[in-house]
Amino acid sequence: MTDGMRREGPLADASGPAGRHAVVVGGGLAGLTAALELADAGVRVTLLEGRPRLGGLACSFRRGDLTVDNGQHVYLRCCTAYRWFLDRIGGAALAPLQDRLEVPVLDAARPEGRRLGRLRRDALPVPLHLGRSLATYPHLTLAERARVGRAALALKGLDLADPALDAQDFGSWLTAHGQSARAVEALWDLVGIATLNAVASDASLALAAMVFKTGLLSDPGAADIGWAHVPLGELHDRLARRALDSAGVRTEVRARVTSVSPDGNGSWNVQVPGETLLADAVVLAVPQREAHDLLPPGALDAPDRLLRIGTAPILNVHVVYDRTVLSRPFFAALGTPVQWVFDRTGASGLEHGQYLAVSQSVAQDQIDVPVAVLRERYLPELRRLLPRARDAEVRDFFVTRERTATFAPAPGVGRLRPGARTKAPGLYLAGAWTATGWPATMESAVRSGVKAADAALSTLGRPRPSRLLAIEEAAA
Repeated sequence: MTDGMRREGPLADASGPAGRHAVVVGGGLAGLTAALELADAGVRVTLLEGRPRLGGLACSFRRGDLTVDNGQHVYLRCCTAYRWFLDRIGGAALAPLQDRLEVPVLDAARPEGRRLGRLRRDALPVPLHLGRSLATYPHLTLAERARVGRAALALKGLDLADPALDAQDFGSWLTAHGQSARAVEALWDLVGIATLNAVASDASLALAAMVFKTGLLSDPGAADIGWAHVPLGELHDRLARRALDSAGVRTEVRARVTSVSPDGNGSWNVQVPGETLLADAVVLAVPQREAHDLLPPGALDAPDRLLRIGTAPILNVHVVYDRTVLSRPFFAALGTPVQWVFDRTGASGLEHGQYLAVSQSVAQDQIDVPVAVLRERYLPELRRLLPRARDAEVRDFFVTRERTATFAPAPGVGRLRPGARTKAPGLYLAGAWTATGWPATMESAVRSGVKAADAALSTLGRPRPSRLLAIEEAAA
């Protein structure tokens, strides 16, 4: 056992009293969900995480007096599985939803005083709930707005179960349905880049249609936005750890799994430095490349498909000002490199001034750019967008980089994403990259954990909690 592993006793003792034992490898949202569901069904669970904290890529760290999220994460009202997860760990009140969708959109190319547009919904049935917003959206011409409406109706008619959608790119579909380059920039990519981490031309039509049909064209409130008003570590580490402890899950961090192998008697050996755990079921809730390296021979028909699931980076620029420069909780931007800006002042613990987080998806061309260059690029843009920033002092400027933040939602990715079950009895896969039907979001991660837990419980002969059945129905 490595000295850095957090433990309350030898891992060899983790099996506890007689009964079924499951090991979950990975402490991100997928692994947390699988561990909680298995424990709630009466299975003894050991959760192993190689890093020093839980939460995966939705986490926090300290920088001086600030508590900083590694990146800005949001969810929507239609994210039923993640909302269940928040309830399960007792964190729903700390990540509230908007009462009603409203997204301020600033166009830096327009004259000051005429830059602001809003995407918001009314209390009307679909699709009328967005009608007034679209009709008055100033960043599109009247003709473009009309064509957007027709494209939205065509999108609503697509069958998400049609495998042909996965082979097409969203950009070509939009062009074929009369969408101008401006409409793609000011509306379709405004939403799609943030949810898919890809521009329309690089995104699978299947995933893009899923996002827009579910978020904007299913229920009037489906796209209402929620986000954590506390550091993500408060939710996905502290509260999640407390829920795991209450459920009887043994949680070990700094515990990197080196191999997973069948023992020949229907059980599994899970190897960490200095210890071997014996398990009746194993859930691999790790990124696709790590899962590939841990899979035993024969577990998947074509394991190298996992290596063909690409990844996409996200860059986050963090700026601390000596005064308030933004009066809204967030906004999106056009005509500028800036994409989405969030006020993280209260969540970070900052007592004086204002802390803004600039979330930059599709960051392939920026992810390795030096901080000094990014500072020269983004501070002038923020001054252009926010007049009060022009006289403000920048007290801190730093950058966080997630080079493999999400899987790349490219056309054809759907046939590469495996389901929860493998061909090896007792071995299951979880992660936002598995076949959930969703892009790489917190919702997809939680859904994958539900699927893996359900498959494991079926094999273990354990009844599923009624709550799990409800989640599955909501996640269908």
